[in-house]
Amino acid sequence: MSRWTRVPWTTWAPILGLVVLVGSWGRHPAPVTAALIAVPLVGAVLAAVHHAEVVAHRVGEPFGSLLLAVAVTVIEVALILTLMLSGGAGASTYARDTVFAAVMISANGIVGIALLVGALKHHLANFNPEGTGSALATVITLASVTLVLPRFTTSEPGPEFSSSQLAFAAVCSLALYALFVFTQTVRHRDFFLPVSPGRPGPHDDDGDGHADPPTARAALQSLGLLLVALVAVVGLAKVESPSIEKAVDAAGFPAASVGVVIALLVLLPESIAAVRAAARDDVQISLNLAYGSAMASIGLTIPTIAVATIFIDDPLALGLEPMQIVLLAITAVVSVLTVVPGRSKPLNGGVHLVLLSAFVFLSLKP
Repeated sequence: MSRWTRVPWTTWAPILGLVVLVGSWGRHPAPVTAALIAVPLVGAVLAAVHHAEVVAHRVGEPFGSLLLAVAVTVIEVALILTLMLSGGAGASTYARDTVFAAVMISANGIVGIALLVGALKHHLANFNPEGTGSALATVITLASVTLVLPRFTTSEPGPEFSSSQLAFAAVCSLALYALFVFTQTVRHRDFFLPVSPGRPGPHDDDGDGHADPPTARAALQSLGLLLVALVAVVGLAKVESPSIEKAVDAAGFPAASVGVVIALLVLLPESIAAVRAAARDDVQISLNLAYGSAMASIGLTIPTIAVATIFIDDPLALGLEPMQIVLLAITAVVSVLTVVPGRSKPLNGGVHLVLLSAFVFLSLKP
């Protein structure tokens, strides 16, 4: 057996993705080539999940969930900027459509599948309503200020912020996200740790049956491979973006569908990690990932896009369409009813997944 065959796939997949990126950068691959490039792209995504979990296990919760959320948001921001700079019919709405899709996929898709898996496998999905409620309130506030208010402001025509309004929304988003991170990791960290049925506190790390934390060397190695995987994902997604746009256009779907595809792609690592956590009865980690993703998607993306508008002359439409506002409002109400009890039945997960299905279907067929 050669030395290469003994190397785990999680080590060579990011490197392979980087090699493919170098070979395909600056080109416009044909449909068959684009399909082949998707294979190392998916491999890099799955490897990123593994290495993010290794690092997360080393640093502990809720730092691990925060790390993965921020890492995924970096991918999202990079893809949005590259698509906006490339122009196109939907360039002015790429940021809005991608951020809104990330919120809906996180708050309904990741939450729904995690609650469904956790409740089916362990009878009830248990979590801390205090920490989860704080995260949900932050997500709803961020989404309302950055995505709903532009539809009703009058300083600029259409669903746009004026320069001063955009700066205000960006500062508020960044400040609120920073305040939540401080609450989650310093002030009230215990509200975001996994809970077990019948126990108010978090799992005992020494007695929960989990594997021992990785060594510092293994964690640093995974951190390096995580960065390589993220670079590969961002670059390969950029290479694939023209093919995605052509496929959406050929299918007759609206430009907003591109945002949905981007969000589905970048949230795949967190979705897999959330399902794994729910399967081992750590639903709180799943919810940390879900709401942390939605929060980072707004709290980090909007300020970055606001700065980017200094160099981009195209208009930036952030205001949601009426149908999208209705879906966001229903999601907010249902999420509050889900979070308040601190435990969930399979039905709750099913309700969220129906909302996600409605969002995806209506995005393709508005």
